Amino acid sequence: MQVTPMMQKYLETKEQYKDCVLFYRLGDFYELFFDDAVNCSRILGLTLTGKNCGLPERAPMCGVPFHAVDSYIDKLVKNGMKVAICEQVEDPKLAKGLVKREVIRIATPGTVISMQSLDESRNNFLMCIVYMANDIGVSYADVSTGDFFVTHLADISLLKDEILKTSPSEIICNESFFVSGFDIDFLKDDLKIAISSLPDSSFDDEYCRDVLLSHFRADSLDSLGLKENSVDVSAAGACLKYLLDTQKISLDHITAIKPIRVSDFMILDHTARRNLELTETMLEKEKRGSLFWVLDKTKTAMGARKLRSSIEEPLIDKDAINHRLDAIEALNADEMMTGEIRGLLNSVYDLERLITKISYKSANPKDLLALKTSLEVLPDVKRDLENFNSDLLKEIHDNIDEMQDAAGLIDKSIDPSAPVLIHEGGIIKEGYNDDVDHLRKAKTEGKKWLADLLDEEKKRSGIKGLKLKYNKVFGYYLEVTNSYRELVPEDWTRKQTLVNAERYTTPKLKELEETILGSVDRLYTLEADIYNEILDVIYSNISRIQKTAGFIAYLDMLASLSVVSVRNGYARPKINNAGVINIKNGRHPVVEKMIDNGQFVANDTFLDNKDSRVSIITGPNMAGKSTYMRQTAIIVIMAQIGSFVPAESADIGIVDRIFTRVGASDDLAGGKSTFMVEMSEVANILNNATRNSLVILDEIGRGTSTFDGLSIAWAVVEYIADKRYIGAKTLFATHYHELTELEGKIPGVHNYCIAVKEQGEDIIFLRKIVKGGADKSYGIQVARLAGIPDNVLNRARELVNELSDNDLLEKAKEIASLGKGRAHPGAGLVSASEQTGIKASHAEADIANRQISLFDKQFADYDDIISELLNLDLNTMTPMSALNKLFELQKSAKDKI
Repeated sequence: MQVTPMMQKYLETKEQYKDCVLFYRLGDFYELFFDDAVNCSRILGLTLTGKNCGLPERAPMCGVPFHAVDSYIDKLVKNGMKVAICEQVEDPKLAKGLVKREVIRIATPGTVISMQSLDESRNNFLMCIVYMANDIGVSYADVSTGDFFVTHLADISLLKDEILKTSPSEIICNESFFVSGFDIDFLKDDLKIAISSLPDSSFDDEYCRDVLLSHFRADSLDSLGLKENSVDVSAAGACLKYLLDTQKISLDHITAIKPIRVSDFMILDHTARRNLELTETMLEKEKRGSLFWVLDKTKTAMGARKLRSSIEEPLIDKDAINHRLDAIEALNADEMMTGEIRGLLNSVYDLERLITKISYKSANPKDLLALKTSLEVLPDVKRDLENFNSDLLKEIHDNIDEMQDAAGLIDKSIDPSAPVLIHEGGIIKEGYNDDVDHLRKAKTEGKKWLADLLDEEKKRSGIKGLKLKYNKVFGYYLEVTNSYRELVPEDWTRKQTLVNAERYTTPKLKELEETILGSVDRLYTLEADIYNEILDVIYSNISRIQKTAGFIAYLDMLASLSVVSVRNGYARPKINNAGVINIKNGRHPVVEKMIDNGQFVANDTFLDNKDSRVSIITGPNMAGKSTYMRQTAIIVIMAQIGSFVPAESADIGIVDRIFTRVGASDDLAGGKSTFMVEMSEVANILNNATRNSLVILDEIGRGTSTFDGLSIAWAVVEYIADKRYIGAKTLFATHYHELTELEGKIPGVHNYCIAVKEQGEDIIFLRKIVKGGADKSYGIQVARLAGIPDNVLNRARELVNELSDNDLLEKAKEIASLGKGRAHPGAGLVSASEQTGIKASHAEADIANRQISLFDKQFADYDDIISELLNLDLNTMTPMSALNKLFELQKSAKDKI
């Protein structure tokens, strides 16, 4: 049995787009058939029906109205699907046989252009990854804004950070990437990124080169900032070709490709981004409570996206940072003028995404009116910028194109009350086109003619309740209820019979109908043609609008940073290349805004690459150690994005990377315990930090036994502090008070603690960082504040006294017995180090290695050591003196080897 011609055409189209849901235009609906209909009806909440198509059984079918299709497509795309939109490409009235249909666009997660479904403050990127051994090309494009970037990664270990920074909605890649060892399930399941591979031919060097040169009308790759025969070219070319194939338009709004060098920005890995809560909170994944939330007072969507990307990529060029700081200082100096500029920016719509709608020819009259409103304020913005003495603000001023020709065209041509839908007419402003005015007048007079005809027929027939109506099927008609049917004149012709009424026409009504409907059709067609001509003119100016949009976004970001700095009392930081971080009365910008009483306790920070490299910070939980360390990192980031900072003063040495190891978490799905995750993060820091990095470490070694943990923490501090290995600026918070002994023993290490005030069994957190180390952790007091029952607290006090007396003695006995074949209690350190790649320190400094080398050998005679251990009176010794004695005995044991 053969299917119907219409269904045959549908099946042919579906065969070409097997991996897509096919939206097939039939009249006023997009229809879905067969499996597409069954699957999508559940997702979209549509009623599943059927259609006779020549097969033994009716084809499953569902549909959506054409005018509301975007919301349905967006829902499918958010579920990771691709949607092919098959449109009628000829007028059904003029078609001979089947109406011609073609797929006009393929919607995918990375190519969404609907402004209603996109987050205005972030880009929606499509990412392309080309993996060749350890040579990786990455490009990413936002088709909704025209942004297009390409970068090169020397190692696949950097790719995760690039993906998390960019947050693409969709990834396309070569087949080799799937066997690269990268965790693809992490992308699919954890990040919910749609990922698919393309054939190898899509990444051919010459093919990709031609795609790029053709699109950008360039003579060479050098002019685009790209190198011949590189994976970067393959990634960028494949990405652009995918966009061209799916969007099926020229994509002229993608006017440039921007090569990104990782070395141009501070590197922030995914752990640092998460722990510092730069753009979203760690747990709720919300903007409120993040640094972005504090700094974002932008007036435009473009400005918000620019600010977000700046937070994600802090600068490392001193001059570039100071240019931004100069601009903010100038804006701060004239708050009134800055406020006026921000008021003007409040009228600017999302120019970048409006441009895209114009490129797609999907911009409606309301979009053009929004564009006009945005362009009309540009002369005033330029005028106001003339009042500021700043190189960057002058550059922005010079690059803003006032675009009054485009604004004037829209003002003259588009009616302010134009409807959203073009086919409804009423788009073109009166006086813009004589033919439109003439046809519109005919349409208006036609209404009067119809009213006169109705009055005439009422009088002639005597039917007082006579009504004149219209619909698309029957046109104009006179409707008579059955009670007046006998009064109908003989020259009326019946059109339709209803249950309670009859519908008629007359020779004169037919004549009027042809005149009126003809003028309406001609009017609507003419208005649509003129509207498309206006779109073409605006389209020809895309590069001008796009360039101006970029500088407006930059201005909006700077104005936002200005108003935040003034409102919150931020200071301009000095920027140095000497490696010094000197912050006076620094504050955490987010915590400061979140606390109810507004009384944030400010603290100083001093770190350098010489005598103050490492700060060991001790003190009780909840006292503010983590807040203090995070605020230091955030102040550095703010300074390097060119923002004023929450401090009385700040001198910030440019940092190349920030690393954080904060809090406890596990990866059970990945087979990693809390301690293994901790060690993996520490390994990443030890393997990648440089002397110009800033390292934040909180409670290293807490995930294992006390002795192992102390050994690891001690060794890590030694390694980071040693200039031969890293020598990075480091804030190290710990409850191992024994680490305070490192001050004076390791160059560059200093002790600090959080001050507390004891009141009987209670403590008051003073939140102040002071020189020196804490001698206890106040754990029981903190437990009491948390509401732990008194019985538990009393028992805890008893136990802590017992353990304080006996703990070190038991450790000493255990060490002394190792010569008799017992396993070393720190063996877990060896395993964790080997599995996570933590580097070993030099033999004289690395406590872990000293222990391991000691326990791997047998001793001839331990009697004197055991005797000394047994004769020690630990009740009269402090914990620290006992630990020192333990190390002395250990040294004696080594001497016997």
